Amino acid sequence: MRFRDVVELVRAPAALTVPGDSLAGAAAAGFPYGARTAVAPLASACLYWAGMALNDYADRDLDKQERPERPIPSGRVTPSEALGLAAGLTAAGLGLAAVAGGRRALRVAVPLAATVWTYDLLAKPTPAGPVVMAAARGLDVLLGAGGRERAAALPALAVATHTAGVTVLSRGEVHGGSASSARVALGATATAAAAALPAVRPALSAPLDRSARWSSAVTSDSKAPTRVRGLLSLPTADLQRGNRRRLPAGLPARGLAATGFAAVYAATVGRAQLGAAQNPDAATVRSATGVGVRGVIPLQSALLARSGAVALAAAVVGIGPAVRALSKVVSPT
Repeated sequence: MRFRDVVELVRAPAALTVPGDSLAGAAAAGFPYGARTAVAPLASACLYWAGMALNDYADRDLDKQERPERPIPSGRVTPSEALGLAAGLTAAGLGLAAVAGGRRALRVAVPLAATVWTYDLLAKPTPAGPVVMAAARGLDVLLGAGGRERAAALPALAVATHTAGVTVLSRGEVHGGSASSARVALGATATAAAAALPAVRPALSAPLDRSARWSSAVTSDSKAPTRVRGLLSLPTADLQRGNRRRLPAGLPARGLAATGFAAVYAATVGRAQLGAAQNPDAATVRSATGVGVRGVIPLQSALLARSGAVALAAAVVGIGPAVRALSKVVSPT
């Protein structure tokens, strides 16, 4: 088994689409692992590669007819080698998760690994397939949350929704799909994009007289958080001069970045899925699926920016060009 055959088997470049999962979960939860957060994406990548190797092991008979050029049907990798590689990568992923967050991380990583194996060996050809795959990516987001699942619930649901849509659409990659499947994927993309938008804070948009009365009450309360008292003690003259919507430093940049990344995600992935809805032949569906696989990156960046990790969001979205270039060499689907 040659190295380049392994790269093709596990679709190695596609793993660049997963680091943003655990990072988005970590950002939403306040980076509970500290510096060890950097290890969580490595665990995700190993589990992703394990799933890819296991996918080809499970599909080896089908690939003889549909994709004879793949490593197993072409004889470059044996089924036992693929299965052994999947097991080894799963063990490596669990080990790295333990390094990142100990038992807290393993409480998510073990179900994540089980979900990956369940999808490839049992659920993939069934109607439950997209749901199981979506659960795997949602758990991957929670892997970075360090036990603070509630804080990371929104990014987990956003990534899971996106994944469900792409998985539904991907079923038509070989023989063509249907307009209804593409519309389901398009709806999932719209939902995920909406979830990544910055939260609206109606309290800061209240009428002046009401907000002034409320801020007066809060600033006189010694138990109110210092930052809140400071924000709401703006001089009335400042409010009357149009500064009524003044926000804490960095929040405008956070909102603009999250909105921008969400717009890029919706436009890129949505346009491809709309094309598949209009013409659901195999080539168009395959192209839209590839765009969807890569398109999770700007979604992850939007979720990171929404949580305030704007610099990290920019770094993650910078992975996109590399994924696009490498997918011309090794197919991500």
